[in-house]
Amino acid sequence: MRAFQHPQLEEVSAEQIFHALSDPARVEIVRQLAGEGEASCGALDRGRPKSSMSHHFRVLRAAGLVHTRPEGTTHMNRLRRDELDARFPGLLDALLRATAPGERA
Repeated sequence: MRAFQHPQLEEVSAEQIFHALSDPARVEIVRQLAGEGEASCGALDRGRPKSSMSHHFRVLRAAGLVHTRPEGTTHMNRLRRDELDARFPGLLDALLRATAPGERA
């Protein structure tokens, strides 16, 4: 299984994070990971095609939001919460409050 590339958070700009979070599917993935801690790609797909999910996870990884690790034949994902909070204090909390269920993103 191939290794995934994860940028150092010092290399990530706020613009990259905002771009990654410009898609509702990716915001939903971030919300789920914030609540669950770690989840497989399959648990996060909500019926979306595998090719679409691969693209979404690639964007989230490139923006430094998600860390993906192989576990057997599964990919496990987690939010890089501690690192993101250190680099961009309050950003994830603001995002999660602004996109709470029942509210518009």
